[in-house]
Amino acid sequence: MVKQYITDNKDRFLSELFDLLRIPSVSADSRHKADVRKAAEFIKEKLLAAGADLAEVKDTAGHPIVYGEKIVDPKLPTVLVYGHYDVQPPDPLDLWNSPPFEPVVKDEKVYARGSCDDKGQVYMHIKALEIMNKQGDLPCNIKFMIEGEEEVGSDNLGKFVKANKELLKANVILISDTAIISLEHPSITVGLRGLSYMEVEVVGPNRDLHSGVYGGAVANPINVLCDMIHSLIDENGRITIPGFYDKVAELTDEERKALNKAPFDLDEYKKDLDINEVKGEKGFTTLERTGIRPTLDVNGIWGGYTGEGAKTVLPSKATAKISMRLVPNQVSGEITELFTKHIKAIAPSYVKVKVTAHHGGEPAMTPTDSDAYQAASDAFKEVWGKTPIPSRDGGSIPIVALFKKELGLDTVLMGFGLDSDAIHSPNEHYGIKNFLLGIETIVAFYKHYAKK
Repeated sequence: MVKQYITDNKDRFLSELFDLLRIPSVSADSRHKADVRKAAEFIKEKLLAAGADLAEVKDTAGHPIVYGEKIVDPKLPTVLVYGHYDVQPPDPLDLWNSPPFEPVVKDEKVYARGSCDDKGQVYMHIKALEIMNKQGDLPCNIKFMIEGEEEVGSDNLGKFVKANKELLKANVILISDTAIISLEHPSITVGLRGLSYMEVEVVGPNRDLHSGVYGGAVANPINVLCDMIHSLIDENGRITIPGFYDKVAELTDEERKALNKAPFDLDEYKKDLDINEVKGEKGFTTLERTGIRPTLDVNGIWGGYTGEGAKTVLPSKATAKISMRLVPNQVSGEITELFTKHIKAIAPSYVKVKVTAHHGGEPAMTPTDSDAYQAASDAFKEVWGKTPIPSRDGGSIPIVALFKKELGLDTVLMGFGLDSDAIHSPNEHYGIKNFLLGIETIVAFYKHYAKK
């Protein structure tokens, strides 16, 4: 019955999702503040239409949070669904093959910013509620908390959680904001890396200078910044910040062997990315580098003249945004302090350096022996015909650690994206098959969880 309902309503489900994807809810850009609220209102209305007893847009000091609930019986278990309706900026626009906020279907994939991260995955939960409500087969209570600041650090969600513990009372958190290994190899994420996101500004002269008149006599901030960044990683791919690895949880040989049993084709990986070779910390596989090892990457760098044509300028300043992905036992605040101290220590005397911490979050591991995890596994087995593989995700969902700390709840990370979906990149997309199977699997999760 569930599969038939999805088949019968497929076009409507996708049409509604497209309407949501057309809203440019970019939380990082103040010009889209009204669009972010519009997306929140959209989610609220669709929750009510799906059968929620209550759905509200709750204001915060930043972008709003949508809270909704469907309480069948207070004696039944309650699942708290978390997701986000905000999206990454679409830049660079010239690399998109179609407008980022005008959904296009190609090769059975929906191309649009937010299609996978996280609007498409959030919308699966709303449609799962609709199906269970329409068929009178909702075996659990459901609460929804869908935020609008995940892509900028979730600062106000943390405050909301601390102030609303009674409202958010539940038995488990369910999140679809991760990926499966492939359609042939479904998986459930059991580990997430943490994050420390920094900005470094290097300032030289008090104004931009003529590179002919002053070049060779005055330090160029871009050159200096590049030298500083280059020194942060050694020839073995290890981060050189003193104390950076002190708390890194090291896996046993048996644990590493188990991790590397996950299906992975290195040649396909390189082909998909159009690269000749992979690169990373010496002594670790690609799966280990992206799952159990910390990293440091420059996410953006700028300074001087970047317009069309030439301008012979020695810039006054240069800036870089740098993110560090963290693994269990590392603490984002401590890493932020170590990074700041080190950058200032290696800055040469002929420039001034300013370090700004943006946002961060803690790494998280979720249990595989819980009733909720087993229910998710059983749901995959029912719908996909295969037992899902426990996997570690290289990304970060900082709120998972906060849920455990503030609400005492474990999380099930039951996502349906693919690593090839180009999230945070131009031409982000989400498979229609993933979307529809995701809805069916979520419905199955509630059925199995209610029996535990």
